[in-house]
Amino acid sequence: MKNISKHRRNVIKLVAILVSLFYLTSINAQSYPEKGDFAKGAKAWSETCARCHNMRDPQDLRDDQWVTTAFHMRVRAGLTGQQTRDILTFLQESNNKAPKIVVTKTVASVEKSSGLTGEQVYMQTCIACHGGNGVGTVPGSPDFTSNDNPLSQSDEVLVKHIVEGFKTPGSPMAMPPKGGNSKLTTENVKAVVKYMKNTFKQ
Repeated sequence: MKNISKHRRNVIKLVAILVSLFYLTSINAQSYPEKGDFAKGAKAWSETCARCHNMRDPQDLRDDQWVTTAFHMRVRAGLTGQQTRDILTFLQESNNKAPKIVVTKTVASVEKSSGLTGEQVYMQTCIACHGGNGVGTVPGSPDFTSNDNPLSQSDEVLVKHIVEGFKTPGSPMAMPPKGGNSKLTTENVKAVVKYMKNTFKQ
């Protein structure tokens, strides 16, 4: 009887431990820092991390590996918690794969159906890496004002590259799908292509 009673006590202790672990895990999941700002993260990544790293491609590591790396580097690089979350958001969202698409329609009157103008899309999503003047702010970003730049390609090719993500040969970093903004629609992307061509293409 004593053995049975001891066994029951051990089972109760084990159950209590498991319940406690489950409860603590739930609290940790609920209190995990909110997602950071993608655009600010891209800027901080290029300005801060490039000092010591040769602009590693965000797809070098998985999302969970970037979590460990980012919070390790927070201490070494003297980053604030918000900067770390912004950079982590940039790295993880740059890892997201967009489904392959085939674009057959040309850019025309897309602002009405998308709710955003091309300029609004550019200022919200693209400006962090490509700059307000289109010359690029991070290593590997093309100069849209140069004679031979990506904007000379067809609308279909540009839309496909933006939606799926694209890495220019020789560039140290890839552009993530939809510039890292998963909320963009294909119409938004068409609008921003039209805006960039009208604004920067010579």
